[in-house]
Amino acid sequence: MAETFFHELFKCYFIAFGVLLGGSLIGGLAAFTTGKPLYTSIEQISESLRIWAIIAAIGGTFDTLYSFEKGFLDGETKDLFKQFLLILSAMGGAYTGKVIIVWLIGEHISP
Repeated sequence: MAETFFHELFKCYFIAFGVLLGGSLIGGLAAFTTGKPLYTSIEQISESLRIWAIIAAIGGTFDTLYSFEKGFLDGETKDLFKQFLLILSAMGGAYTGKVIIVWLIGEHISP
C-alpha cells in the first residue's frame, strides 16, 4: 500500500526525533555506567548524532541524491521540492529532539 507524502513527512520527522532522543539518552546511560558525567555525555552525544538522525530519517543519502538529480536534469521540480521538504522535516525532528534534551538536562553545557 502506497503511503502519501504527508505520511512520509511525519515519518521523517519522528524518526529523526526518535533517533536523536533515544540515542542520546541510551548513550548517556552507557557513559554513566562507565563513570563519565551523565549530562555532559548526553549533550555531546546529541550533538554528534544530529546529522545521523537526519540521514536515518530520509532513508540514506543515495535515494535523496538520485531524486535531486532527477529533479535537476529531467526538470521534475515536484520531486525536488518533495525531497527538500523531507529533509526539512527531518531537520525539524532532530532540532526538536535537541531542544528536549537541553530542556531535560536543564542547562547548556559548553565543551
